[in-house]
Amino acid sequence: MILRTGAAACGLGLTGYCNFALADQTKPKKVLFFSKSSGFEHSVIKRRGTELSFAEQILADLGPKHGVDFTFSKDGSLFTPQYLAQFDAFFFYTTGLLTTPGTDKNPPMTEAGKAAFIDAVKQGKGFIGTHSATDTFHTNEVEGFVDTNRSSRYHNYGDKADSYVQMLGGAFIIHGKQQTAKMRVVDANFSGMTGLAPSFEAMEEWYSLKDFAKNLHVLLVQETSGMVGEPYERPPYPATWARKYGKGRVFYTSMGHREDVWMSERYQNILFGGVAWALRNVDADVTPNIEQVTPQHAELPPPSKPAAPKKPAPAVEPKQ
Repeated sequence: MILRTGAAACGLGLTGYCNFALADQTKPKKVLFFSKSSGFEHSVIKRRGTELSFAEQILADLGPKHGVDFTFSKDGSLFTPQYLAQFDAFFFYTTGLLTTPGTDKNPPMTEAGKAAFIDAVKQGKGFIGTHSATDTFHTNEVEGFVDTNRSSRYHNYGDKADSYVQMLGGAFIIHGKQQTAKMRVVDANFSGMTGLAPSFEAMEEWYSLKDFAKNLHVLLVQETSGMVGEPYERPPYPATWARKYGKGRVFYTSMGHREDVWMSERYQNILFGGVAWALRNVDADVTPNIEQVTPQHAELPPPSKPAAPKKPAPAVEPKQ
């Protein structure tokens, strides 16, 4: 269940890739990339046999150039204080209730393991989340929970949100069809953002998000004007951010659904800029700015229509 990159000093790569690793760093930082899917399993993190997934292979290739030693796992049972202590940061591309076997049937976390992980971040470890890391541990959703209207997701729970949501600083509601949309760059000085235009467009599966922490330092804003679909019938809201959680550093970006996004230099720079900050390889001013740059972030889209019930399997005539 666990695969690792090799450790190497910063070498040649695509433009800007080595900027985030400390020049005198000889010992790589250790990051656990966790991609258990108790909910929907995205194609970029799906493994074929013993081979690394698409996203894991990219991280394995780029990690050494940034002074990062990745460990890849889908095994939630490993989450104990002793196991977690070896890592400098945790990187999630996950879905669903990770304390259940769920879709991929890989071993789940225990509740104690979940608490140990969240406490590790609070005590100073780094956390990086991409795309469906927000589609994880939904507030008030438990094993066997059925809500075809997803009505429970159309609330901002604040300090009553799930402990994982409170750590991450936001939660997924729903997404519409993949489309080209605009990201507004708020902080071009943050690592990985240098050189970006004031805004850029990309084709993605864009998440509509909620339950934003009050201390978010927003890096990219989802511009909803011109987007198609009810999930985006709302004012602009945070899409990429950095924040402090206790003594820990938390970075999240909603991008990362598509293989071509993972292959893009822009996404890789943004991602590894966040990794570098979460690992304390670089510093940044992360003064909360959510109220200034997305003043209507708490306004949510109209509730979605009920999800279609699953059709029963066709009856099979017994053999005569």
